[in-house]
This record gives sequence, C-alpha cells and structure tokens, in this order.
Amino acid sequence: MALGPVWPVAPHAHATDRERPGSFREHDIAPFPGGMTPPPWPDVPPEIRSWLRGLNKVASADRAIEALALSHSQFERIHPFLDGNGRTGRLLLNLVLVRLGYAPAVIYKRDRTRYLQALRAADTGDPGPLGEMLARAVLDNLYRFVVPAVAGPNRLVPLAALATKTLSEGALRVAANRGRLRAQKGPDGQWRSTRGWVDEYVATRHQRQP
Repeated sequence: MALGPVWPVAPHAHATDRERPGSFREHDIAPFPGGMTPPPWPDVPPEIRSWLRGLNKVASADRAIEALALSHSQFERIHPFLDGNGRTGRLLLNLVLVRLGYAPAVIYKRDRTRYLQALRAADTGDPGPLGEMLARAVLDNLYRFVVPAVAGPNRLVPLAALATKTLSEGALRVAANRGRLRAQKGPDGQWRSTRGWVDEYVATRHQRQP
C-alpha cells in the first residue's frame, strides 16, 4: 500500500519479479552511513518474526514510547524490503501508537537529520533520543489536532493547542502574561485558555488599551 502507487512509475532498478511491493528483499544491502549493516537477505523472514514477537510486548512495557522507539529502529535495521522501508516503518509506528491510544507522530522533512541521528543512536543500544523525538511529536500532534477537535470553544486547554500559523504559542503566552488574553495559569506553571477567549483577543489585539 505504501509503495504500490510509486512502483509502476519508478520501480527499483535492481528489483526482480519476486521483490515487488509487499515482498521481502532478495538482495543484500550495503552498510549505511555510520557502519550499520542490514542482515543478509535470507535472514529477513526470521528477523521479522523475532521483531513481531518483541513488538507484541510494547503495550506492557513500563516505558511504552521508548520501547516502541527501539522496535522502530529494529525494523529499520532489518530493512526487510528493497525500497520503502522508511515509509513503511513510520506507518507501522503510527499504527501501533494509535492502537495504544496515543496521537500519531509525524516526522517532518526538516527533522530528517535529527531523526537519522536518533536512529543511529538506537542502533548502538540507546533509544533515548529517538524516544524523546517520538514523544515530542506525539505531544505536538495531541495539542495541534486532537485537543482542539474534542475540547470545544469554551474548554480550558494548553496554549499549544490554541496556536495557529499566524499566532504562535509564544505570542499567546506573552498576551496572557500582559493580561491581553484571558487565560488561567495552573499550579504546573502552564497557561490555559479557550478558543473563545483567543478569538476575543484576536478581534481586539490591535486596539489601544486604556
């Protein structure tokens, strides 16, 4: 599904008829930058079976996001397909996140370098940077898409959930500190406001204050 629409237009140059989208590779992969080498192609099916057994334990892990980060890096290290491993791995990552009750994690193109560095760290046994990156992405999507969709216009939510392309979270925080935006500061130090209050602020933000 991830690679099928692309394949008729730009198939992999070295693919055989047995290596079409959805089929495991039958070629060895050259080492990646940083030295990591995917397993030989005959090892891919048993490696994937082992990976699935580990993935099924993520839900019961004490730190599920970090366990999922490690699982994601393991999938990319196996590199089971000739092409499309990154796309497929991130789709699988989000499938599991949603099934566990989390918001999906979007890895933006601007974060590609940091994402690859985090994958390399996970390859050496340190999933922390990748776990942190995924956790921040999940939280960002929670505030940007999920909370505004379910909160309604009058429910107090963190300012991050009310930010837009033209009105950043920082600008809302400044307005709240100055008393221009109606908001409440919780015991955790975080400002919260409502969509209705932000709309009021936007409507009057350019008016002179007495």
